[in-house]
Amino acid sequence: MNLLCATDITVQAGVDRLVDPVSLSLPKGRAVTVLGESGSGKSLLAQAILGSLPKGLVASGRLQVGDDVFDPAHPQGNRVLWGRRIAVLPQEPWLALDPLMRAAAQVAEAHELVAAHPAPKAQAYVDLAALGLDGAGDRFPWQLSGGMAQRLAFAAARAGGAKITVADEPTKGLDADRRDDVLALLRQGLADGGLLTITHDLTLAAGLGGEILVMQGGTVVERGPAARVLSAPEHPYTRALVAADPAHWLRRMPAAKTTDVVVAKGLTVARGGRPLFQPVDFTLSPGEILGISGPSGCGKSSLGNALLGVLPYQGEVWRDPTTPRLGFQKLWQDPPAAFPARITLRLGLEDLIARHQIDRARIAPLLDRLKLSPDLLDRLPSAVSGGELQRIALMRALLLDPVLLFADEPTSRLDPVTQAETINLMTSIAKERKMAIVLVSHDRALLHATCDKVISLQMVDTQRCADFRQDHS
Repeated sequence: MNLLCATDITVQAGVDRLVDPVSLSLPKGRAVTVLGESGSGKSLLAQAILGSLPKGLVASGRLQVGDDVFDPAHPQGNRVLWGRRIAVLPQEPWLALDPLMRAAAQVAEAHELVAAHPAPKAQAYVDLAALGLDGAGDRFPWQLSGGMAQRLAFAAARAGGAKITVADEPTKGLDADRRDDVLALLRQGLADGGLLTITHDLTLAAGLGGEILVMQGGTVVERGPAARVLSAPEHPYTRALVAADPAHWLRRMPAAKTTDVVVAKGLTVARGGRPLFQPVDFTLSPGEILGISGPSGCGKSSLGNALLGVLPYQGEVWRDPTTPRLGFQKLWQDPPAAFPARITLRLGLEDLIARHQIDRARIAPLLDRLKLSPDLLDRLPSAVSGGELQRIALMRALLLDPVLLFADEPTSRLDPVTQAETINLMTSIAKERKMAIVLVSHDRALLHATCDKVISLQMVDTQRCADFRQDHS
């Protein structure tokens, strides 16, 4: 029995076709996973099925959910499916959550209004506890870490009881343990439903099984059973995708130790008078890369913000006094939060250029190195993919010539090939410019292949750490 059938789904922007015809079926108890590079059309395909394409893009084809047929060209029709028959797990939790509503209330609302649950509030707390969010029910989304917000969005989306789940990067920003938890929950939902997943996570794709579609440039270049596609890929791009897993990377040659940019002694960040993580000591030299790992909510982002001087801390932090104020820069984990939503990316860059008297001729070479089309700059942040927006954020930071770059999960939105290219670019620039990097990641293989040294933060108080929002100061 097919819960969903999509036939010849295409996406166009005027006369330009962004997604070539794609057909897929979602049987009960099965998963379909779409892999591909950033901007390949994966999310556009899902948005065409859901009826949530950005303004100016038009879908065509045929969509059947159960016995009901919908026209993707008229998206208002299939939006009635949301919540009740199709649960949507968005890529950006911050855009899906109400910043003025507490966590448990957002889940309870779906239980009450969509599923008509007799005890919506009690069930909401049960759902949150199952996702490791004990104690977070009375917090607002802006008080949660990126990984915690992702899990909250997951709980709210699933509360309506829909049989079909469309998940856009459901494990983005999660550590390995939490990723395994989400995988288990997704697989549990396959008992009586179907799952369409858009992801860069090869481990997740392997764990879900079912069918894999690999997209490149808006076209499906390979498809087949997950085990076969991931173990014996046929298309050159799929082979490159599998080979780009950080577990296969060669270890980076360590940077030469010179003078110090930053020295930390007994450094920790406290909440309510209690430290989030055990105090750490380290030094960081020009061109050196320090990796920070640890479970979600332990204070990784807080440590980086303390180094930048934008968050109170305990212990000692020495920064080279000869470094200009703008020499300390940050790449945010969630780039939509770092860009004005209502102005084009080009206008934002022009403001940066004017404010800091930057030579605009530097933009074109950086766009080329980051494999970004100049046309992207004429769009709003919401009209580019998450991976493209993160690379534009990297370009913006590099225009300020940082001495130290705090990169908070900078490749969490990127497919493995683009992730490898971006990390290689960052490490090359670090070497060329003698730029120190503090790199936060949940991927231990990536850190050990990339960094000169890695610090694993140890929680002091699990509950307090879980409640502390680590992404913003």
